[in-house]
Amino acid sequence: MFLSVTPSPHKVGQANTAKMMRNVALATLPGIIALMYFFGFGVLIQLVICMLTAVITEALILKVRKKPISLTLKDNSALLTGLLLGISIPPLAPWWIGALGVSFAIIVAKQLYGGLGFNLFNPAMIGYVLLLISFPLQMTTWQVPFEVAQHSLSFIDELSAVFSGYTTSGVSVNDLRLTVDGITMATPLDSLKTDLTQGLTSSEATNKPAYSTMAGLGWEWVNLAFLLGGLILLKLKMIRWHIPVAMLSSLFLCTLIGYLLAPDSHGTPVFHLLSGATMLGAFFIATDPVTAATSNKGRLIFGALIGVLIYIIRNFGGFPDAIAFAVLLANMTVPVIDYYTKPVSYGSANHRKEVNDE
Repeated sequence: MFLSVTPSPHKVGQANTAKMMRNVALATLPGIIALMYFFGFGVLIQLVICMLTAVITEALILKVRKKPISLTLKDNSALLTGLLLGISIPPLAPWWIGALGVSFAIIVAKQLYGGLGFNLFNPAMIGYVLLLISFPLQMTTWQVPFEVAQHSLSFIDELSAVFSGYTTSGVSVNDLRLTVDGITMATPLDSLKTDLTQGLTSSEATNKPAYSTMAGLGWEWVNLAFLLGGLILLKLKMIRWHIPVAMLSSLFLCTLIGYLLAPDSHGTPVFHLLSGATMLGAFFIATDPVTAATSNKGRLIFGALIGVLIYIIRNFGGFPDAIAFAVLLANMTVPVIDYYTKPVSYGSANHRKEVNDE
């Protein structure tokens, strides 16, 4: 048996990239199914809009850049960007919301940097932040979970609501966001933040219809479903454990300390782990191989930093769910993290110095 050694750079083949992107996309299926179960067919509609926009936009920008279209599209990276952004968009948001966000993500955050492998920031999160800052109302108002929904909607009703703002029977999107008690229900993270600023305690705030025993109504199951998908990726060795474990551990530790010190003004650690896009961020967004740290030690630092940033933004910032901002801020630190955590090359001067010191 002979060991074949080749010099750097070691480039991953197109087929491997396409397979990895496809497996990551397939691993989101448990979470997508949970989202559709609790929030309706609008989830699927947004996914289709975003994924189609991603492919069309990438093809157009590649044509402008005079790059091979078919070969590039086969790596499935555009589809995955559209998928991740589509998951993050409220089901009944206007159709142009997803189209605008994905177009910006593909053109500005990805292709203007040179395409896959050259982008400094996670494209899906760049698109999400653009939408969140530009259209905060549309991006923070989710559909009411079916348990407390005032209206029962068919696929045609939700399709009509996304493209026209009204169902086939004339019910507006704003009315669709009312519970059976006639109360407009915000997302659990947003509701908790708002109630705490109005003087309510954490226990008083979590007695509202937006909450269940563990976290937000429906959201705990969505997060557990994405956790299942993440574990599948770990089993397939599509991602490494360092970033998600470090991120979730640091978020848990920060929220535990905050809750123990001031329980009336903090959500529980379980609430934070199972609310919003926590598990989606830990396993599918923060682990992006292009924009994350490269060494194992660096990944632990990168993931832990994201968890700390999520805690700070959720509790002291102006946005209820902090995944996108935390990931992008951590992306900025990757060059520094890599510089100080990169492993010493075998046979290099530094390696020989370490051996001599030992």
